[in-house]
Amino acid sequence: MLSTAPVHPTIPVVDLERAKAFYIGKLGLKLVSENPGGAVIEAGSGSTLLLFPRAEATKAVHTVAGFYVADVGAEVAELRAKGVVFEDIDMPGLKTENGIAHLGPFTAAWFKDTEGNVLGIGDFR
Repeated sequence: MLSTAPVHPTIPVVDLERAKAFYIGKLGLKLVSENPGGAVIEAGSGSTLLLFPRAEATKAVHTVAGFYVADVGAEVAELRAKGVVFEDIDMPGLKTENGIAHLGPFTAAWFKDTEGNVLGIGDFR
């Protein structure tokens, strides 16, 4: 059954080479395999993302993938040093300060990849 099956987000990309450069070069993830259907990128603890080519960009405004990290502030600083731009959010119930939101025991930050997909990082304190 699916209760023991690993899950991986599938993320649409218009420019696969540009997207791979971002995920590998800026986020530090590893290319596992590639075929005409896309590229499998390995993240932490054996999790993977599938970047699949698409002729047109999608318009998702929600987080398509999230990474759990030990320290959001440290990750934000490291990713900013590599040129990643974090989203500023100011809406009822969710406001970032310097790109980081504090939501009770959860801290989070969001950024977009080269294709406009929203990615998040978060930690539980």
